[in-house]
Amino acid sequence: MANEQNHSGTELCLDAEHFHVDGRLQHIAFIMDGNGRWAKKRGMPREYGHSVGVKTFEKVIRYCGDIGIKVVTVYAFSTENWKRPEVEVKAIMKLFSDYLDIARKKAEENNLHVCFLGDQGIFPENVRNRMQALEQETRKYPLTLNIAVNYGGRDEIVHAVNTLIAEGKTTITEDDISTHLYTSHCPPPDLIVRTGAEQRLSNFLLWQAAYAEFYFCETLWPDMGDAEVRAACADFYGRKRRFGGV
Repeated sequence: MANEQNHSGTELCLDAEHFHVDGRLQHIAFIMDGNGRWAKKRGMPREYGHSVGVKTFEKVIRYCGDIGIKVVTVYAFSTENWKRPEVEVKAIMKLFSDYLDIARKKAEENNLHVCFLGDQGIFPENVRNRMQALEQETRKYPLTLNIAVNYGGRDEIVHAVNTLIAEGKTTITEDDISTHLYTSHCPPPDLIVRTGAEQRLSNFLLWQAAYAEFYFCETLWPDMGDAEVRAACADFYGRKRRFGGV
């Protein structure tokens, strides 16, 4: 991959061996779309696609850390995904529970502080306890992995406002809401990547995405690899972020 210049005139090294991001790209969020379609193309049940998608998730998270990205957020399961067929939901929840069993070791290997975004109240107590324990035990690590599970962007904003009301707030500012979101521990995403050829947010990080850059690709999530992540990052560096200015 050749070098190129960004809008500031700085030359970026985009070859695979030396690729590394700088401080302008701190937080990438992934909408991991296409597991079911990937499986169906191979004559397999949708649940198989989700199991392969977990392995892809682990590889992508590792690579993001390797190239210098400080925060990664993944959309694992939305508040709307409960509407899917029961067998598929059960398979996803089983994969999530299995991941919790190995997540501590994975976090140590990759220096990840694992955080969960979303309403945990729907999960059994033993699952909630494991999620909360993982968050506490990995707090010492410098990189952040946010896993959005039973998450919805609208629900998150409502939750933040209701929390502020419960605290006695009668006038609410943008900063109040930002500091009461599930993502209050990290900066907003610089880049949101959606795989699977769809071009919408699907209720993901609605507040935080105000000035994010978007990258949509046709790659189905199980096929996502290092080269696709580099392509998304290179595209990001080819843009000029104005944040409402000129």
